[in-house]
Amino acid sequence: MGLTTEQAAEIESIRATPSSTLRPVSPGLEEILHKSFPVLDHGIIRVVDYMGDDSAIVQAARVSYGRGTKRIQEDSGLIKYLLRHLHTTPFEMAEIKFHVKLPIFVARQWIRHRMASVNEYSARYSVLDNEFYIPQPEHLAAQSTLNRQGRGAVLEGDEAAEVISLLRRDAEQAYDDYSTMLNDPGSPDHRDDRSGLARELARMNLSLNFYTQWYWKTDLHNLMNFLRLRADSHAQFEIRAYAEIMLEIMAAWVPIAHSAFKEYRMEAVQLSGTAVKAVRRMIAGEAVSQENSGLSAREWQELSAALDLPSLKAS
Repeated sequence: MGLTTEQAAEIESIRATPSSTLRPVSPGLEEILHKSFPVLDHGIIRVVDYMGDDSAIVQAARVSYGRGTKRIQEDSGLIKYLLRHLHTTPFEMAEIKFHVKLPIFVARQWIRHRMASVNEYSARYSVLDNEFYIPQPEHLAAQSTLNRQGRGAVLEGDEAAEVISLLRRDAEQAYDDYSTMLNDPGSPDHRDDRSGLARELARMNLSLNFYTQWYWKTDLHNLMNFLRLRADSHAQFEIRAYAEIMLEIMAAWVPIAHSAFKEYRMEAVQLSGTAVKAVRRMIAGEAVSQENSGLSAREWQELSAALDLPSLKAS
């Protein structure tokens, strides 16, 4: 379903009546402002508002109004310097607000990123829609034997079909019971001989794959922290699906910061002091193994994967 009819009409009305402003704007983000991007089976994500662009980062760092004399190359160099040297406050000067529709279990994982303002759809005040997340077969996997919070091999055949059937059956039954407990006067199954349970209590019967919605506003610094973790290949697929779209939105919003973020965060490698010493020994021609490196087996594997060095693989 994605957006409701009312939400879609509101967005169409907003996009049809643009307004002028004296504030700096991001041309790339203006193109997609309010546009709804589908995620998973019923989810959406869209930008509803923002403040600042790449120049806001530069101005904050220089504390100047130098838009008329700025040079893109100089701005790019400064933003790269700020990210490379772990400066944070200039990136807090740009903000963005998303409307997100997401499964409850994804929301509970997402909310761990606390440096944001959140306003969620109230199931105390309103009735939740009958929409729940069912994974595609390729995303059904067994528990990893190596990672307690990861997935292993993909389920196949009858087992995969049974899991999907159970998820759908349980969600449908949960919503039917939720509706029965509510006994909403507008429902075709309403019974005059029952009062109905309060919404704030009836909602506890719903499973974690039901969809909720919220507005999530954060600054660029904390958005990058979110994306560094959730757009990573090790992140859970369902939240990564949202993060990957947000990464594209960031590219439209602040293209210079996005390029630097990819270079110095997403595609960079952080090494411990011991790992740096081990790499220096390798460069000097010394035969370094996990046993004489001072690294644990896990750290050694991570170093091998990160640097893709034949000398590490051979050992």
